[in-house]
Amino acid sequence: MADEVWLVRHGETEWSRDGRHTSTTDLPLTQDGRRVAESLRGRIDDCEDPRAFTLVLTSPRERARETARLCGHPEAEVDDDLAEWEYGDLEGLTTEQIRESLPGWTIWQGPVPGGESSGQVSTRLDRVVARCRAAQGRVLLFGHGHALRALAARWLELAVAEGRHLRLDTATVSVLGWERETPVVLRWNC
Repeated sequence: MADEVWLVRHGETEWSRDGRHTSTTDLPLTQDGRRVAESLRGRIDDCEDPRAFTLVLTSPRERARETARLCGHPEAEVDDDLAEWEYGDLEGLTTEQIRESLPGWTIWQGPVPGGESSGQVSTRLDRVVARCRAAQGRVLLFGHGHALRALAARWLELAVAEGRHLRLDTATVSVLGWERETPVVLRWNC
């Protein structure tokens, strides 16, 4: 069973900077996003436990793969299940734009026309959680804001929608783990 699962949200892209929902659109990191992603190396390497990560996975999206590479983990294995929540027809829109036609909308409550339901997201992220729990030692995951928040909720054995309580900024490190046999959040949004 994994001792800890480290979550790294990718660095800034133009759309993340501008609050636009980005799932399947493959955008590069901004210059600032690249600089901050490089600084993640120090935060990951300076962790309390110097053991190597036994499993390193990344979303297939360029922004996550580039973040992994820039912070010293080019060996990260692509796992399609770590992709961002698919926004479908809402891709590229801001929450304010979406709420013009869907008042009060949030990704956590939907709807997501042409995209993934919370049940679909839960199913694929449950596979990632199972893979993490089957690993020995520490696991490192590179991914996206909504998907990593949903993954943390599933780690805690909560519904995907409970990820709404876990703000996650770009280029941050969070750590999931255990208190005895109970799954917990050890650090968040650092």
